[in-house]
Amino acid sequence: MIQDYLVGELSARLERLQSAAGIHVGDVAQLRHQVETGPVTSLAAETICALVLADQMCWDSLSRGDAVAFDHQAAISADLRLFGVCARLLTED
Repeated sequence: MIQDYLVGELSARLERLQSAAGIHVGDVAQLRHQVETGPVTSLAAETICALVLADQMCWDSLSRGDAVAFDHQAAISADLRLFGVCARLLTED
């Protein structure tokens, strides 16, 4: 049950990230599919991949001067990181 919860929560956060993904929408969709269908043991690595994608999205928005997109993506990224730490998929370092 806890594992299903973690998959569902990570998928929900990836859905939010996907809605703000711009040119990275396919990458986020693929990662979300992996989260929903892959082994639970991969969740930590997939969370890290999601944060890397979110970081790329933020940098892309900054390089275009799109502060609104950056703000939205940064908020999603922060929530994703907090979830990863609280779910013990990431360390606080």
